Amino acid sequence: MGEVIATRWPPDAMAKTENESRPRIGVLISGRGSNLQSIIDAIAARRLDATIAVVVSNRADAPGLQRARDAGVDAIHLSPRGYPDRAAYDRALSDLLLSRGVSLVCLAGFMRLVGRPLLDAFPNRILNIHPSLLPSFPGLDAQRQALAHGVRVTGATVHLVNAELDAGPIVLQAAVPVLDSDTVETLSARVLVEEHRLYPEAIARVLESGWSVVGRRLVRGVAS
Repeated sequence: MGEVIATRWPPDAMAKTENESRPRIGVLISGRGSNLQSIIDAIAARRLDATIAVVVSNRADAPGLQRARDAGVDAIHLSPRGYPDRAAYDRALSDLLLSRGVSLVCLAGFMRLVGRPLLDAFPNRILNIHPSLLPSFPGLDAQRQALAHGVRVTGATVHLVNAELDAGPIVLQAAVPVLDSDTVETLSARVLVEEHRLYPEAIARVLESGWSVVGRRLVRGVAS
């Protein structure tokens, strides 16, 4: 089995009752967790009616684990090294999320491809945020790709996750202008501001009823 390290925070009875009535989110991270923080802040400000049931990282040294603990959220390191392959790891990950009553999984800088066991456990219930206006510039180094191609506008995209890389139905997007003076670092910083604004809004939209996936499109007004 993989290594599991957990920190638990026992909320008071009133907070526990309130949290149990809200949709439960699982957040997967690999790094600093800045988008995780935007979700935590949106919940605290009551802009997002949900609770974070658990934060899971494939890396023990991910700073986002401490962000979660500082906010009183369960934070777990689930190491892939204890599993024979990606499918076995994804099964363990989906079992962990299901055991916490998670109804929506949010990837927030999770640097692993999502495999079939996780997709099957949460059909159309896994979200990812990507630093470009998809379908342009999928994969790694999206801002570097944007600069290399000379585009004048890039941005951020929240999309449902499917078996194709960064190709699931788009939930929300935000545009960011590319300046002549931009570097990868300056462009990334401006895109990140939009990511932090966009992700909680997209989560709230997906948690609402009254949408469905039609082909590659997320269509509102039809129950899923």
